Amino acid sequence: MKKNIIALGLLSAGLLFSANSIAALNLEGLSPEQAGLAIVTEADKRETGFGNSSASMKMTLINRKGKKSIRNLRSKVLEQLEQGDKSLSIFDEPADVKGTAMLTHSHGLDPDDQWLYLPALKRVKRISSKNKSGPFMGSEFAFEDLGSQEIEKYSYKLLGEEQLDGVDVYKTERIPQYKHSGYTKQIAWTDQEHLRTLKVEYYDRKGSLLKTLSASDFKQFKDQFWRPHRMFMQNHQTKKATELLFENYVFNDASLKESDFVNNSLKRIR
Repeated sequence: MKKNIIALGLLSAGLLFSANSIAALNLEGLSPEQAGLAIVTEADKRETGFGNSSASMKMTLINRKGKKSIRNLRSKVLEQLEQGDKSLSIFDEPADVKGTAMLTHSHGLDPDDQWLYLPALKRVKRISSKNKSGPFMGSEFAFEDLGSQEIEKYSYKLLGEEQLDGVDVYKTERIPQYKHSGYTKQIAWTDQEHLRTLKVEYYDRKGSLLKTLSASDFKQFKDQFWRPHRMFMQNHQTKKATELLFENYVFNDASLKESDFVNNSLKRIR
């Protein structure tokens, strides 16, 4: 299975498209549904082959009054060519969350496998597929936002072409096809040159706009892979927000092992 969107470990894909080729897509003669699928399929193709990656992150929680709370963590992603990617997030600061770790094994239409290690309880908690819409560690990112978003998870429809902040983009609708999603739909804006997702709107189970994710400060690595250095999730209903700042990206990190991405390893990770 292939991926197309975000991991928090965060956010592997959709926001992480590469630029193997920047030739314009030929969507002539395709239905809106076929065009939408063609866009994400090509974006996924360009992203394939990064192997693994790691980065450091600063997560800033912003309440409705503007008060900020900062957390520092590390993220690791292991690419899986025949199934969903695996991602790992480890909190280092502040002291009350130090050692907390989140592991995600992404899948297509099957529920993602997710485990959360809570050092205060000294146990690994499995996240139920029915609770994926809940907030991750008090942030505006839901658990279902954290894994790589496999192409099979959605149906697609191209809504049109327009400009976003002076950039030519595709505007695409994504409808979740997996059970227990907290969203009825997502609207994504993807730049036409590099197929990087610049903005996503999330609509809740009542069909109302819930939150908006903006990605910016993209940089290219290994002459191929684009990564955003800033993501900002604004919750329009609670008026809360979460900012993620990424630094120190490393690709093909020899220290990353398959054994790091199993739930039994969470208690040992530091």
